[in-house]
Amino acid sequence: MKNAITISILLCFQVLSYSHSITGKITDQDNDAIFNAQVLNLSSNDHAHTDESGMFVLKSVNIGDTLRFTHLVYKTKTLIITEIEKPLHIVMDDAFVSIDQIVIVPEIDAINLITDIDIQTEPVNSSQDILRAVPGLFIGQHAGGGKAEQIFLRGFDIDHGTDIAINVDGLPVNMVSHAHGQGYADLHFVIPETVSKIDFGKGPYYADKGNFNTAGYVDFKTRKSIDESTLKIETGRFNTHRILGMFNVANTNKHKSYLAAERISSDGPFESPQNFNRLNIIGKYTATIGNNDRIGGSLSHFTSTWDASGQIPERAVNDGSISRFGAIDDTEGGNTSRSNLTLEYDKFITQKSLIKNSFFISKYDFELFSNFTFFLDDPINGDQIRQNEKRTIYGFNSEYFQSFETRGIDGNWQIGISLRNDQSNNNELSHTLNRKAVLEYYALGDINETNIGGYINSEWHLGKWMINPSIRMDIFNYQYKDALSPTYQNLSTAKSIVSPKLNLLYNFSSDLQLYLKTGKGFHSNDTRVAVAQNGNKILPAAYGADLGFIWKPIPNLVINSALWYLFLEQEFVYVGDAGIVEPSGETKRQGIDLSVRYQISNNLFWDFDTNYTLARSSTEEKGMDYIPLAPNFTMVSGLKYITDNGLYAGANVRFLDDRPANEDNSIVAKGYTVVDMNLGYVWRSLDFGLQVQNLLNTEWNETQFATESRLQNEPQPVEEIHFTPGTPFFIKGVVSFRF
Repeated sequence: MKNAITISILLCFQVLSYSHSITGKITDQDNDAIFNAQVLNLSSNDHAHTDESGMFVLKSVNIGDTLRFTHLVYKTKTLIITEIEKPLHIVMDDAFVSIDQIVIVPEIDAINLITDIDIQTEPVNSSQDILRAVPGLFIGQHAGGGKAEQIFLRGFDIDHGTDIAINVDGLPVNMVSHAHGQGYADLHFVIPETVSKIDFGKGPYYADKGNFNTAGYVDFKTRKSIDESTLKIETGRFNTHRILGMFNVANTNKHKSYLAAERISSDGPFESPQNFNRLNIIGKYTATIGNNDRIGGSLSHFTSTWDASGQIPERAVNDGSISRFGAIDDTEGGNTSRSNLTLEYDKFITQKSLIKNSFFISKYDFELFSNFTFFLDDPINGDQIRQNEKRTIYGFNSEYFQSFETRGIDGNWQIGISLRNDQSNNNELSHTLNRKAVLEYYALGDINETNIGGYINSEWHLGKWMINPSIRMDIFNYQYKDALSPTYQNLSTAKSIVSPKLNLLYNFSSDLQLYLKTGKGFHSNDTRVAVAQNGNKILPAAYGADLGFIWKPIPNLVINSALWYLFLEQEFVYVGDAGIVEPSGETKRQGIDLSVRYQISNNLFWDFDTNYTLARSSTEEKGMDYIPLAPNFTMVSGLKYITDNGLYAGANVRFLDDRPANEDNSIVAKGYTVVDMNLGYVWRSLDFGLQVQNLLNTEWNETQFATESRLQNEPQPVEEIHFTPGTPFFIKGVVSFRF
């Protein structure tokens, strides 16, 4: 009898002490899933993170253990486990961002915490701010606000998107074989207040990113729902006005939808008014069905028209012919529109596997009038050109995700496929007069380009290590019907490329992560180039490596730094005398990135991003190997102050160093330093704000090019800097009402 009692006690002890796995879901007060919340068992130090549905699985849990739930923008919660079998549902309360909540672990990409912090401390307020939110990324506008921005990143003049892959909710932004330039990425169809997350990565190290992912990628996520409806009115200098409406249509546990619209107009600081007008409308719906499955979709429309003063030559300003805000040819400008339909379906097969699907179709129109060389080629009518196209894009992305645990090793793997087809009709480059008469067609034809992609990606967690091998394959089919050919021609070619990648992360502690990222990426060439070269060297590869760390030396400070290298088989370089971007030879870049986020106090934040790059051509002799407009040093820094009583303020400074404008550095694009600030106060449902751009009224050039041009009365052409002046002191008042 005594032995039986002893055995029973031991069995009970074993049952009570046996570690179980526990499942659960974490949501906010609106029952929206919280992604990347951390679950930590304080008794065993085991941890887990929530997936996109808010679900988690935590191993080694006993009755009596204490679990802690944390997230960057939610209040920390703790829970003592009293039963194992029942799944947990944790509801977290909103809280202002707190950097000390960040825990660096292999399961999450800690680099993206930087943009999470930035969005909370300084929400995106303009189309330009959308891209500037990416650490180290610079932009320049040079066509009246309607044209896509010129992008600079990691020693690249990316033009309008040749070496950075940009997506919004799975919808590709980059335009292949575009009338104005390869990879043209116009983000102006995004209403900035709808952006909830910015996912970014530098280098070609990501299996699910395909074309244009060489210098990096940026994925924007828009809100699934809004808590309150909002009306916002903005007005400022240069006859600038904006009105925004965001309306909460439904926000229940199962169904969420909203409508948003904005209208913008401005004349800009130029002597010849820009007559800029933009309209954006979006409706978005998300529903939870079945066992946490999600369906959703969005419908949006964007239209923009503008006039522009173009890039003006320094000599005309220096001799007093025109002012900095004058024009040689003020008939430049254009119009564009885009209508998008997206559909999403996420199917959760088990707690460890799901399929994510997205479908998209987009109708796009573009017309741009430019004059880069004035009277160089046509001394009578001038050199105005028209770039025009009408395009349809459709495609889908599908990914199967599976997590696993075996023999002390856990991780996940994904298999993904994608399809994209672009049909660009009457893709045109022509010589025009006064935006009306077509004097001569330089190029005219129909483009049909298809990209099929597939990848396998895996993550293996071995103690403090995370190993991430992956491989991607892309197949391109190009077809071009040349309307200027005297006989019918349907030119076609096809090409494929395989891109392997390997990333290693080592978590030295919960405050320090070391990483080595390596991989191959690519950017495609224009269809017209592809068929002309019969598929030869039309998918130039990029090979890169990053060696870096993410470190929290103290609870309120996050530092990210990396040494990096990137080799490109082919560069795209701006050709000023033609106003086009054309391929050139091999290039190499090497540099160092540094990003710092410091929460000085509960209400005061400091951010700092800088990059130094040495960029050179690999095929040219020394002294002639500079890459035009490649920035070698950039810096952005700011202070943000936000109080509990409604007061907020911020100041930012951005610096771009002098950089070569041509291959021998004999022409230099001047650098600049610009300071912006904002100030505001939230009182009940009202938000009063003041935004100032170029606080010190600095005279700066936003975009610059070395261009050979000839003015109407000049006997010979001159090659020199042509520029678009940056905005002078600009102040704007903002009032918004939430209801």
